[in-house]
Amino acid sequence: MPESSHTGEAIGAPEPREFVAMLQRMDAEAALASNITVDAIGRAIDPRKLGKNDLTSLLGAVSRLAEQGVDVGLSQMAPATFARLVAHASKDQLESIMVDPALRVAVLDEIFRRMGEHVRPDRVRDLHAVVHWRFTGGAGEGGFDRYETTISGGACTVSKAMTERSRVTITLSPLDFLKLISNNASAPVLFMTGKVKVRGDLAFAAGLSGLFQLPRP
Repeated sequence: MPESSHTGEAIGAPEPREFVAMLQRMDAEAALASNITVDAIGRAIDPRKLGKNDLTSLLGAVSRLAEQGVDVGLSQMAPATFARLVAHASKDQLESIMVDPALRVAVLDEIFRRMGEHVRPDRVRDLHAVVHWRFTGGAGEGGFDRYETTISGGACTVSKAMTERSRVTITLSPLDFLKLISNNASAPVLFMTGKVKVRGDLAFAAGLSGLFQLPRP
């Protein structure tokens, strides 16, 4: 197959499910030769044209290539591209990703890694607050995956160790979290329907999303 067939300009040519299958077959040598990028992959895919497990297969193929030394890690995907994938993915597709232990960790880790990039310094300059996040269905203590975000001095840092007392602890499913951070769910609605549980400073929690510039599809 000619080199150009896998480049960012041409990868949108195959049908979505054929494209996923192509990535699954691709080895590191072919990926490196093609100069494929994870953002081009994300832009080429419309989850609405994929089956329940196809998006999981896509991310699995990307993760495998990244482990083999190809620069296609999720960190290279533009925020708007990631937000579009989440926005267009079905509930079943997102759940399929979140029940895969490796992908679940990779996606959540990447989201929290980016928090420092999306915090709004003008709104947190004089703020010091620690937020503990608990995601249901996890492998950690009590069945939760946990993250600690510390907003201080105009910046946001993240840890998986709960080192400080939190101003607020937020518990929700990773599926609802994905919808929330991609502007596909309303925090007040999730709270009122019991899908988000908040312990601590409720007023601070209500305004938490306003401290970040959330990407839009």
